[in-house]
Amino acid sequence: MFTIYNNGTPTSFGSMQAVENDVQITNFALFSAAATGVELCLFDEQNQETRLPMVRTNNTWHLAVAGVQVGTQYGFRIHGEFANPQKLMLDPYAKAVSSKPDLSTEESRAWFLLSDNRDNAHLAPRAVIISEDFDWENDPTPNTPWAETIVYELHVKGFSQLNEKIPAALRGTYAGLAHPVNLAYLQELGVTAVELLPVNFFVDEPHLQEKNLQNYWGYNPLAMFAAEPKYAATDNPLAEFKAMVKAFHAAGIEVILDVVFNHSAESEQDYPTFCQRGIDDQTYYWRNDQGRYINWTGCGNMLNLSSDVGRKWVIDCLRYWVEQCHVDGFRFDLASVLGRDKPDFNARAQLFADIQNDPSLQNVKLIAEPWDIGYYGYQVGQFPSYFAEWNDRFRDDLCRFWLWKSGEVGAFAERFAGSSDLFKKNDHLPHTTLNFITAHDGFTLKDLVSYNQKHNEANGEENRDGRNENYSYNHGIEGSTDSLSEPQKSAVEYERTFAQTGLLMSLLLANGTPMLLAGDEFGNTQYGNNNAYCQDNEITWLKWAEFNTVLFELTKQTIALRKRMGSLNRDQWWSGENVQWLNIAGEPMTVEDWQNRETKALQVVLDNRWLLLINAKAEGQAFRLPAGEWTPLNGIHHLTLNTQQAELCSMGFCALSNE
Repeated sequence: MFTIYNNGTPTSFGSMQAVENDVQITNFALFSAAATGVELCLFDEQNQETRLPMVRTNNTWHLAVAGVQVGTQYGFRIHGEFANPQKLMLDPYAKAVSSKPDLSTEESRAWFLLSDNRDNAHLAPRAVIISEDFDWENDPTPNTPWAETIVYELHVKGFSQLNEKIPAALRGTYAGLAHPVNLAYLQELGVTAVELLPVNFFVDEPHLQEKNLQNYWGYNPLAMFAAEPKYAATDNPLAEFKAMVKAFHAAGIEVILDVVFNHSAESEQDYPTFCQRGIDDQTYYWRNDQGRYINWTGCGNMLNLSSDVGRKWVIDCLRYWVEQCHVDGFRFDLASVLGRDKPDFNARAQLFADIQNDPSLQNVKLIAEPWDIGYYGYQVGQFPSYFAEWNDRFRDDLCRFWLWKSGEVGAFAERFAGSSDLFKKNDHLPHTTLNFITAHDGFTLKDLVSYNQKHNEANGEENRDGRNENYSYNHGIEGSTDSLSEPQKSAVEYERTFAQTGLLMSLLLANGTPMLLAGDEFGNTQYGNNNAYCQDNEITWLKWAEFNTVLFELTKQTIALRKRMGSLNRDQWWSGENVQWLNIAGEPMTVEDWQNRETKALQVVLDNRWLLLINAKAEGQAFRLPAGEWTPLNGIHHLTLNTQQAELCSMGFCALSNE
């Protein structure tokens, strides 16, 4: 059975196994400044609980135990003024978790309230001791330079769930995502990195469980060190995840994780408690002067990452996924929380320095979603230069230009050239603007050109949720064109394809790092739902049966073209040495040209080799080309070339070369 080996060591939190004097021991350590006592609770195969008092060194409780086997479940009972030892607490460093809590009714939730005095060990999520052994062989980390990076955001389950080319048993899993069919597809498309929506262990919120819905996106984390088991085809999610990473690396593709360090699944103060709140509420969460949670995440709580233990938890977690799982980078959800230390945002916050100085994190890609909903939460362009940042100004300005016909060629050019107004400071390079048109949060590209309004009724919130400012245009009919006659249907679909082309080519040929939403390259739809976080069904799963080959080929060709263009692969700010901005007559843009909102068209010459014709009007535009022999390369258009003139006969974006 379990026996105390010694007091253990307080240097590493969580559980760590080692052999000492031919004895297999497990060291357990937990931080709690609030506790007056902590019991380590071990559960054997018969579910019998053994309680072992832990030893305190400063604010760390620790114990080394012999006889702990792989598969053993454990938790902690916390004693103290604000604690309830009747409630089993999950280790914040848990590498695997036994189960997910039932929160679907008021009665089921009551078992997890600190005010409830019933013992909930039979219901509480427990940490599980697992083997972390894995044969990486000679894992070839791609180490793609930022200047050559093309990010592809996807959901592990949704990507392959409806793909009939993948074996049924593997669809929607880590193994399914790493299937050779998918790897070959991504290689053909030309992306260099996949950014996975959260794969850390998460739970469904009470309001979703009440409605029999699920948190599809996964932005409600409970155990940041544990791989989400619902995406595993086997009973070993961690090993399957590692095998997936290994397969991606063999294909030359990096793996970036979307991580949530801004809030936890414990939500508001009087909600169910599973982990940090019951262990040391004052240390882990931000509070206001009245002692109430500060909710600048919109999720009920905000993690305090300014404390020593909060920063250590984040760094240890990032290091774990890099060292043990070989991931290549992280995208931080609501990343302004990372820099909150009063809790105002501080671009020089200690956590940023800790990340920058950690040897294991030196060569990984770091991407910030540079906002939260709190005081001075919008921080685009303000993060340390080693972060890339989601650039929502790129999204909005380009959607207004192409879909709302804003005529703001200056705004288009600023975003297309790398958003130097936002990022050209403090040693930032162009790759720090992570350009995107669509992401998991919002319309898909097809829906952006097919709907004027969001359609989130399936979420059960009377269509109140989701972003209202979509800058979308339905081209004359809301949603599906199936009710139209064939000539009308063809005309609308034709215009929608042109709009998608303009947006895609603007994204993929702009200075900075492009991010493509999975499925946009072939016309995937979510039927107008722009906040499909709770739709784990055919609303969100990629619809491979409706594959638009024309759009896919356009996307693939544009990515290949990007890789040939020097000014998009040098990570340098554009200047007069490599870019010319020309009007429709082929002359340098004047102040009047930049201010003229009626023309809605311009030409861009890059490296004296590439010519981009951009026309955001709904009718054709005649361009007088600069001197040279120009050959069309890419675009969906009607283009006729004369000696010095090209006719772009509809809205669109065309690339030419003088090679």
